[in-house]
Amino acid sequence: MNEADLAVIKKKSLSGIVALTSRTFVLQLIAFGATFLLTIFLTPSIFGIFYVVSAIISFLGYFSDIGLAAALIQKKEDLSHEDLATTFSIQQILVGIMVAVSLVFSSNIAHFYMLDNSGLWLFRALVISFFLSSLKTIPSVILERKLDFQKLVIPQIVETVGFYAVAVILAWMGWGVASFTWAVLVRGVMGLIVMYIVCPWRVSFGISPAAAKRLIRFGLPFQTNSLLALVKDDLLTVFLGKVLPFAEVGYIGWAKKWAEVPLRLLMDSVMRVTFPAFSRIQESKEALGRAIEKTLFGLSLTIFPISTSLLFFVLPLVRVVPRYGKWEPALFSFYLFTIASAIASLSTPLTNALNAIGKIKTTLLLMILWTASTWVLTVLFVWLFGYNGVAVALLIISSTLWLVVTLVKRVAPFSFWRSVRSALIGTIGQGLFYGSFLTIFPHGIVWYVAGGLAGAILYGGILWLLEGERIRSLIKSFREAT
Repeated sequence: MNEADLAVIKKKSLSGIVALTSRTFVLQLIAFGATFLLTIFLTPSIFGIFYVVSAIISFLGYFSDIGLAAALIQKKEDLSHEDLATTFSIQQILVGIMVAVSLVFSSNIAHFYMLDNSGLWLFRALVISFFLSSLKTIPSVILERKLDFQKLVIPQIVETVGFYAVAVILAWMGWGVASFTWAVLVRGVMGLIVMYIVCPWRVSFGISPAAAKRLIRFGLPFQTNSLLALVKDDLLTVFLGKVLPFAEVGYIGWAKKWAEVPLRLLMDSVMRVTFPAFSRIQESKEALGRAIEKTLFGLSLTIFPISTSLLFFVLPLVRVVPRYGKWEPALFSFYLFTIASAIASLSTPLTNALNAIGKIKTTLLLMILWTASTWVLTVLFVWLFGYNGVAVALLIISSTLWLVVTLVKRVAPFSFWRSVRSALIGTIGQGLFYGSFLTIFPHGIVWYVAGGLAGAILYGGILWLLEGERIRSLIKSFREAT
């Protein structure tokens, strides 16, 4: 790959990150603001029901295309009509079977989890939404292959605004679980319509054995990897919904959702761009190493200070916001989830790089390790510590970051420590300031805002002293890309 091609990929990747991050940042603020309102209007039990039922639907999602969509994105050559038609046809066959079975046995599933009629209809609505989502796969793949994330983000905007507008209004009106039922249906319909407007694709059926074989060679190991992620995360949530009260599952869901705010604000958008971008430069190991370093640097630069702010200010905010004290039992889990999420922001782009260069068997072995460890440790710690044991287990498992770093260094030269050291030093200084501030100064929203801004300025100053030239170079790259 020549320098001109690398320059084009770099420019499209940076512009994609800007497009996704800038637009989804606002969307995530809307989502988290709406979630905040929902956790005021709704009880922990209702939140727990939505958390468990959503996990059940995620379980279905991992069987929807046996990894063919990822194989299309990762493929080195241009996509053919046969590739697209084969992927769509296989996916719809699988989705159709799962949707039919899920609807037929929906009453049995509701009875198993002791869901009332509103919980049953929430499950059915999520199944229908799952089917609608599957119809968006091919247009989404086409846009990702082109690194055209400016268009890809438009359906996300419509879906997010539609979902939370309906959910918050109905929750405020006292609809309870039904608030989520109508919200997921609105999200599914609106997202599908807008996706085909921004990326028209003529639906085509037909299965080419040659194309299927070629795509499955990468897709099946990739989906096995995803299946293990399912067993590790969503199936575990389904299990917890049976062995713990819904209120305690709600505490887990609340803690995990808020702890992962930095990941949803920033990392998801970066990962969405870097997988196809890393795939395009997989033959140039030096370029890939530089791209990994910049990804880690950018993520640590932004996620570490946000996570630190969450750690220090969540307790004061829970106590000062009316009707929010009901979530205080979830705080210990929140602290552990937050630390684990900060570590995940470093390991996820590394496994993403391994997948992008075709090292799917390596990530499969990692996922087997993480899945087995998650189940063993979670079951043990839930027995020892109750619902807080879930967060304890996740934090211990996140310590395997060193293993991922070692594996990636074998295929792409990069410096992990150089990528994260400055952000880590700045975060330590920020944390020391917050600890002193909350001890010395009075409590209250105004003081919390002032302290939070002062800590952010301090962090920025430390980073500028340590990495001023590197930050200026990064800013220049983004400006040139946009």
